[in-house]
Amino acid sequence: MSETDPITTRPDTSQRPEATPCIEPAVDISEDHNGITLWADMPGVSKEQLSIHVKENTLTIEGTISFGLPDGLESIHAEITYPRYRRQFTLSRDLDADAAMANLEMGVLKLRIPKITQDRSKRIDIRVM
Repeated sequence: MSETDPITTRPDTSQRPEATPCIEPAVDISEDHNGITLWADMPGVSKEQLSIHVKENTLTIEGTISFGLPDGLESIHAEITYPRYRRQFTLSRDLDADAAMANLEMGVLKLRIPKITQDRSKRIDIRVM
């Protein structure tokens, strides 16, 4: 990816011993003239367990899954072994993270980040001397 790409994947490089292992959710990203839309598959995550934040130009998406088994039952097989999703991206400076909007529906996070609006045309006044 080049410097002009609106978003790039950034691996989680935290080496903290207390860091919980996590699942990287599957993500689809599309771009149009007005910004980008990101869809992340995060089944089992509720709105209260979801965190989306941007620090400098790094977007971090985190969510916790609650595994609740009824009393008296124990799991004999589990496809999901970590109770947390986490994914990081580096955002282009052309994106306006302050105007981002998120929606979580049926385990799919939809995050819309518009581009910074700039009036590209400018009238130059001519002065007579």
